[in-house]
Amino acid sequence: MHIDLEQSKATVHTIRKASTNNTFGSRQLKNHSMELRNSTLGSGFILVEILNDSGFPELLCATVTVLYMLALISNGLLLLAITMEARLHVPLYLLLGQLSLMDLLFTSVVTPKALVDFLRRENTISFGGCALQMFLALTMGSAEDLLLAFMAYDRFVAICHPLKYMTLMSPRVCWLMVATSWILAFLSALGHTIYTMHFPFCMYWEIRHLLCEIPPLLKLACGDTSRYELIIYVTGVTFLLLPISAIVASYILILFTVLHMPSNEGRKKALVTCSSHLTVVGMFYGAATFMYVLPSSFHSPKQDNIISVSYTIVTPALNPLIYSMKNKVVMGTLRRVLGKYRLLLHSTL
Repeated sequence: MHIDLEQSKATVHTIRKASTNNTFGSRQLKNHSMELRNSTLGSGFILVEILNDSGFPELLCATVTVLYMLALISNGLLLLAITMEARLHVPLYLLLGQLSLMDLLFTSVVTPKALVDFLRRENTISFGGCALQMFLALTMGSAEDLLLAFMAYDRFVAICHPLKYMTLMSPRVCWLMVATSWILAFLSALGHTIYTMHFPFCMYWEIRHLLCEIPPLLKLACGDTSRYELIIYVTGVTFLLLPISAIVASYILILFTVLHMPSNEGRKKALVTCSSHLTVVGMFYGAATFMYVLPSSFHSPKQDNIISVSYTIVTPALNPLIYSMKNKVVMGTLRRVLGKYRLLLHSTL
């Protein structure tokens, strides 16, 4: 396999060089690219994940398993509390419930396969499986990106315009925000997935990454990807920097309002509420900006793997804890809901 890989690289390099000089070379490159594409469609890719590429794979696997279980339990409990408690049927918790759902789906797209592949010592993924994983991961990531900006707007309205809160953040407006996040994310992910997977890929290529994602896949493409990389940069700026700008603007206005609050208790409550959201924003946008906005020259497989682990495994596990630990309403609701289920379980036994 290694010999075939090196031969494929050498062939593509030779034909590319020839294509710059004559039409025959260009035709030869096109034909060879078609052969490579047909081969990729048949054999798929090899995911060389961080679990296989680390010094302590068993310890890392155990850590990832614990984080995934924590993400399932914490996000599941938060969704249960928001669904069961009528007091939490307000815009803030509706958006928070959607964030938990996105986190739950996001980490489930990546983590189970990574763990199963490590335990089975089998790291292959089909062409269709790679495309599906990329599409789902992009959808969840982009939807969460937009939702965090809407959550910042919700905090801005609640603190700066409390008397207009139920008008500006009515259920209709809230569901419109949720629908906008999902629809725009779906369309963006669909377009990027189709275009990324249309490139010819060289035979037996190894994806040195946790999941099928655009930057590592473009490194395997045999065609010219420079224009598409520019499109990715523009999309990254649109989907990341614009929401970040909206979040920063919201919190600057919130800060001015909080500083002019006469009550220390009200000031403290507002800062506690906003600190949770800012922590989540910092973790998510920091990793996503590194992955999709910084030029490829700043990337290395090891760095990309660590960053991908942070926003696909670590962040979904920590988000519900960050939002709920300092929230007395959520913690009280969880205690009541779990208490009811405990009593129900004892009565049935």
